[in-house]
Amino acid sequence: MRYFLAVAEERNFTRAAERLHMAQPPLTRQIQALEEDIGAALFVRTARGVVLTEAGEALLAEVPNLLALAQRAKEQAVRASEGQTGRLDVGIFGSGVLNVIPRILAQFHSERPEVRIVLHNLTKHEQLQALRERRISVGFNRLVPPEDDLVVESVLRESMMVALPVDHALATQSAVTIADLSDHPMILYPRLPIAGLAQQVIQAFNREKSVLRVEQDVEDILTAVALVAGGFGACITVASTASLRLPGVVYLPLVSKHLREIELSCLFRQSDDSPVLAAFVDVVRAFAAKANVASRPK
Repeated sequence: MRYFLAVAEERNFTRAAERLHMAQPPLTRQIQALEEDIGAALFVRTARGVVLTEAGEALLAEVPNLLALAQRAKEQAVRASEGQTGRLDVGIFGSGVLNVIPRILAQFHSERPEVRIVLHNLTKHEQLQALRERRISVGFNRLVPPEDDLVVESVLRESMMVALPVDHALATQSAVTIADLSDHPMILYPRLPIAGLAQQVIQAFNREKSVLRVEQDVEDILTAVALVAGGFGACITVASTASLRLPGVVYLPLVSKHLREIELSCLFRQSDDSPVLAAFVDVVRAFAAKANVASRPK
């Protein structure tokens, strides 16, 4: 198309070849091949040069659009190779969307606004399965066991809190211990086959020889805090949950020898060479580095 455009504008093969920095014979062969492919003559040769045929005039009207589309396609391909465009499927979970994950996603979106981010609310087991089936590119979760085919990287460690009904007997304290919660109605979430926060809470009560009285088992943090607000019991959770400011709920620090912090991890396939994923992981690592610096004792 570029060869055709040069000849059509110069109306002369010699001048067109000079403009294209090539010899005339290969240019002539290219135009002949184009005419054969289209099935119509594009130029009439004259003593002074060439004149466009009707077919040539019709093609000339479209060539600038075709070249612009080709350039745009090339640029889009380059941007995709650099992770500037495309799609990122992200596995998320309950309390993870209350603070840290949205901040990471927002940072990535500000740097790569043309990448479409699609969120999938999945349990830990579902995230692992979705990663292996390539239904998601990256996931976030807590207490993820080592996996041979996956990378599991720490994002940050969150301190533990206790959500209490505002009229609870412990609500006026400055902090709450596991012993304080012994034999008080408790709400656990989620109790799943792969160890999670519920198992950590159970172990902490056992190690500190306290009675865990489970009033309700729920699947997500919002339900847990809603039940706390309703007076059903207390709930041990992470610090980011305190952003759920439901009426009738107070949050106090948990003091425990065995349940101080819990780690949030980012997980993705070791073999995934997607430029979009690589760009996202860079954002996660930068966030983790800042979070670790902020958490160090001064």
